[in-house]
Amino acid sequence: MSVVKEKWGFFDGFPVYLFTLRNNDLTVRLTNFGAALAGIDVPDKNGVKADVVLGYDNLDGYIKGSSFQGAVIGRYANRIGGASFTLGDTEYKLAQNDGQNCLHGGGYGFDRRVWECDYDKKKNSVVFNYRSPDGEEGFPSSLDVTVKYTLTEKNKLKIKYTAKSDGDTIFNPTNHAYFNLKGTAQASSVFDTVLQIKAVNYTPFDEFNIPTGEIEPVFKTPFNFMKPKKIGAEFESGKISGYDHNFLLGEAGTMKKAAVAHEPVSGRIMAVYTDMPALQLYTAGGLNENGKKGVHFGKHQAFCLETQFSPDTPNLPHFPSCVLKKGKKFKSVTIYAFGVK
Repeated sequence: MSVVKEKWGFFDGFPVYLFTLRNNDLTVRLTNFGAALAGIDVPDKNGVKADVVLGYDNLDGYIKGSSFQGAVIGRYANRIGGASFTLGDTEYKLAQNDGQNCLHGGGYGFDRRVWECDYDKKKNSVVFNYRSPDGEEGFPSSLDVTVKYTLTEKNKLKIKYTAKSDGDTIFNPTNHAYFNLKGTAQASSVFDTVLQIKAVNYTPFDEFNIPTGEIEPVFKTPFNFMKPKKIGAEFESGKISGYDHNFLLGEAGTMKKAAVAHEPVSGRIMAVYTDMPALQLYTAGGLNENGKKGVHFGKHQAFCLETQFSPDTPNLPHFPSCVLKKGKKFKSVTIYAFGVK
């Protein structure tokens, strides 16, 4: 178990660092630019390691990138319809960076910020802190956010989010890592990766990717991952052309096993545990850029499993609430657990 910190460059005059965490099997890379997960080296069934997280070789790639690679997203992950919401008696207008909607916190969200950082060698963890001022991208009240990554001896990467606000606000953090369990150097589709999502319901959306407010069962739809199946199974049948869909996991605050991905050739397995009430499956339909080692990352060459509150929750009061009250502490944990089969 070890943590190494090295200088990685500067952004807007602020120093940026790369942290490397290790245990006996895994190597995890993190940076305080966007509090991002920059890589995870995972052994396959033969003990051969490969990086399973897309991204870039250097800081410049993250600065110029446009796909939120590995970043912590905030203040609000996913979309808010019409880039506005009402809290109390006040309507708040947000940055419009996805048509008429606000996506992933606006045009200059948490992913574009240099976070304060520290590390703990004994706990094999790195801690990132950011103060989001009142009015940033239109969101109300000042918010102090801490994200702590810990690599355990049992090959689990634990991400703990905590936050506190000086006034009522909304908060919905997630991590936007793009995974390919074959290894990012393969630059191949994830259609053969077998995925299970433990969700009996999903949220249909309109032409603007905003939930209609309905809650529908996954059964007899392309969104049924209750039993493991290939990510590309419904593509082959022509039933769907890509996933960017929200699945309902259950009660907020209760830890549950949300998903399991298995890449059959390498044998790598990744399980996702979370206490958030929803999960977004995204199969990288908009991905089109050069990444690590000059490899071109394209459509459907990765999948994201973003633990979250549902999209547009501030405007859909029958969804689990994302409101953070003044002085109250937000706490949430997501875990990525790795193994082989």
